Amino acid sequence: MTTKFLIIQTSFIGDVILATAVVEKLASTFPDAQIDFLVRKGNESVLLDNPKINRTIVWEKRKDKILNLIRTIGLVRKGKYDYVINLHRFASSGIISFLSGSKFKVGFHNNPFSFCYTHKYRHSLEKATHEVERNHQLITFLTDENSAKPRLYPSVQDEEMLRSFKSEKYICIAPGSVWTTKRLPLSKWVELCNRTQCNIYILGAPNESALAQEIIDNSVHRNMVSLCNSLTLLQSAALMKDAAMNYVNDSAPLHLCSAINAPCIAFFCSTVPEFGFGPLSDRALVIQSELELPCKPCGVHGKDTCPEGHFKCGTTISIDNISFQ
Repeated sequence: MTTKFLIIQTSFIGDVILATAVVEKLASTFPDAQIDFLVRKGNESVLLDNPKINRTIVWEKRKDKILNLIRTIGLVRKGKYDYVINLHRFASSGIISFLSGSKFKVGFHNNPFSFCYTHKYRHSLEKATHEVERNHQLITFLTDENSAKPRLYPSVQDEEMLRSFKSEKYICIAPGSVWTTKRLPLSKWVELCNRTQCNIYILGAPNESALAQEIIDNSVHRNMVSLCNSLTLLQSAALMKDAAMNYVNDSAPLHLCSAINAPCIAFFCSTVPEFGFGPLSDRALVIQSELELPCKPCGVHGKDTCPEGHFKCGTTISIDNISFQ
């Protein structure tokens, strides 16, 4: 009989991207297995065209959350999974695991429903372990100690649509983030663009179009194009793959680079790579403030405003020593 796995990750898009490393490892270890993936609505697009995922189950969390949770639990139970592997550490996904009907339930000890797990492991940000390795802990009893890398699969159509963008040398910048204190300041992005000789494509979510336009308006560089309202996540990944360099914050575009092995320079403002979310590309560099700031990091996810009111972790980052692009 075919072994059936369900991977649960209903957190942010970056977490879903990193979770594809578990898909890669299970698929290489169990080539005949069925691997399904459960995400919250809005994150499913990043898993499109992944040949190793049989089915993506989508939970709508923002509307009629409880009713849709019940519906999702029903879909999971009908799946009759041998293994439910929950990478999410909060109660909602724990309930799904608890009621899944699966013989083997795997997850992190931090989840309130970890009492139902047959295999559980502690998730800690205190050790400088990458999130990919933390996730891999959950399947070492099935595979081995060596984690895989995350991977995305832009389609042939995505690649073809971007052909005209790649006719000349270019870089990509992704200046946005959900949290303000994770964003390199506007003036730094403008400075970076002014120093760049080749074409520049600005990537981001539709709601980051205003930020992109502000960078364009304040820069003297004339070959800049905002694609914030034009590309899907997979199309953005496909464009980043062939860029001379990608400049990103500690945000989802960083993980897009990791999942396609694109060159990457990542700016860490209020957070630190030791939390486990740094770049995994072969060509990657992390740049932070050189000041010793007792207030950094001020939180795992960043904040809407600097708690100290000065945002020195961002404003004192220097781009003078960037050596490749």
